[in-house]
Amino acid sequence: MTVIVAGNTGLAGTAIAKAFAESGSEVIGINRSNVDLLNQYETNKFIEKIAPSIVVDAAALVGGIGANNSYPVEFLNNNLRIQSNLMEASFNAKVPRFIFLGSSCIYPKDSQTPIKEDYLMSGPLEETHSAYAIAKIAGLELVNSYRKEYGLDWISLMPTNLYGPKDNFNLNASHVLPAFIRKFIEAERSGAKEVILWGTGEPLREFLHTDDLATAVVLASEKYHDAKHLNIGTGEDISIKDLAQLVADESGYKGAIFWDLSKPDGTYRKVLDVTRIKSLGWTPKIALRNGISSTISWYRHAELNSEVRK
Repeated sequence: MTVIVAGNTGLAGTAIAKAFAESGSEVIGINRSNVDLLNQYETNKFIEKIAPSIVVDAAALVGGIGANNSYPVEFLNNNLRIQSNLMEASFNAKVPRFIFLGSSCIYPKDSQTPIKEDYLMSGPLEETHSAYAIAKIAGLELVNSYRKEYGLDWISLMPTNLYGPKDNFNLNASHVLPAFIRKFIEAERSGAKEVILWGTGEPLREFLHTDDLATAVVLASEKYHDAKHLNIGTGEDISIKDLAQLVADESGYKGAIFWDLSKPDGTYRKVLDVTRIKSLGWTPKIALRNGISSTISWYRHAELNSEVRK
């Protein structure tokens, strides 16, 4: 079986490509070096030539609160184009299985928690990332439209906050966990007495290692066939303050941690209900402390070889 993983050099795509390869599939990646996913002709031509059994859309423009808030046009427009081009090319090539990766940010800002799949569009979105969220909601709807109009066995998966090797550690664009890892490693290395972080540290977040995501994607490709999107997460959350201390401990940082209250917190609590994915026989294996420790080790090694995105 041939599987195309779009975004195969990124955070999620790297782990997903590896998991499919380990399951015995032939994996072919799409990334900036071989296909411009903003170009419909290039995307069509590539997928038509490969004629895969599965296309996994793990390609997206992503970023943290600051980047989402500063560049909403790029986050909405580029993501809409990437996912639309991939789906149109897959439809034209008669690809039987398309797996769309969305994000837990599709859910309302003040959603009841744990967040069930049914809570989609039950309230206003978090303003700081609404453009990205709307793009992902549109992708989910497009998958279901292809299902409805053409009877295709395409599915959507909504992972929680991801972390692991190949993350983006650029402090102007990264998510909270890779930003913490970089800040605390650099502070430990320089002997800094303090680290200043955004917000109050009070919000609660859920984090999933990309290797756990990858096993869920492979399993869903084999066992899941419903129109309803599927949450993927741990079902457990942690405060941002406790997360910061955990990263500091694993990085060896011993100094003080201060919080810049002028910066936004985002949604107060976001943790997914993962009952449905677990009913398929999947469960996450990597504990948060272990995952952070291994990611820090990867970062230190990758930094020495100039392989870290900063």
